[in-house]
Amino acid sequence: MFQWTIVIPTFLAATVEWVEAFTIVLAVSLAIGWRSALGAAAAALLVLAVMTAAAGGALSHGLSISGLQLVIGVFLLLFGVRWLAKAVARQAGLKARHNEAEEFDEARARLANGDWYAGWAIAFKGVMLEGLEVWLIVVALGVHGFWASSAGAAIAALIVVAAAGALVRAPLARVPENTIKFAVGAMIVAFGTFWTLEALGGPHVWPGGDWALPGLVIFYAGGGMLLAALFRKPVAMVEVR
Repeated sequence: MFQWTIVIPTFLAATVEWVEAFTIVLAVSLAIGWRSALGAAAAALLVLAVMTAAAGGALSHGLSISGLQLVIGVFLLLFGVRWLAKAVARQAGLKARHNEAEEFDEARARLANGDWYAGWAIAFKGVMLEGLEVWLIVVALGVHGFWASSAGAAIAALIVVAAAGALVRAPLARVPENTIKFAVGAMIVAFGTFWTLEALGGPHVWPGGDWALPGLVIFYAGGGMLLAALFRKPVAMVEVR
């Protein structure tokens, strides 16, 4: 059975990463062809699948649940805070928003000479690096027995992005990446806070049990929006003569 509190953040986070990977593969395909670019992407996805299976096997043998929960909770806190901080900075105008069209142009510029091996390596590395963040989230959220939820959500996101990309055949620039990262950052920080304090204080540390999670998400999302409003870069005033 799927755990929707795991499925939603994993799907959203994976969607952002797969969109970035698709942009790189699309640019490479224009230089070395779709077959070669998709072959590089498939090789990277195979490596990630093997890593996921290996992590699932390792985590299921003889590890302390509370100790593992603490480690994963701290990891999610660090990972989520990074995502949320970047989203807040972009929302406040302190950091440039990610632009898929610009990334597409940069990837094409690197492949201007049409070198097949360089193109294959760029596609493989792009999918691998973006996929590693998906892998980390899948493993972190799957350790409590929710592997089907986390891995299934990541695979579903991959299918959705691949299908959309096949239809559009252009960079998926309209995906509201900063909004998604803002929401996912708040969710991941909430999970990290919940699991870390539960590992330190026991299962009864949170009043209401799992129902404390939505409250934490609202708290962090609201705090992020407040920080973005406080630090928003003022728009330069134009003097009218």
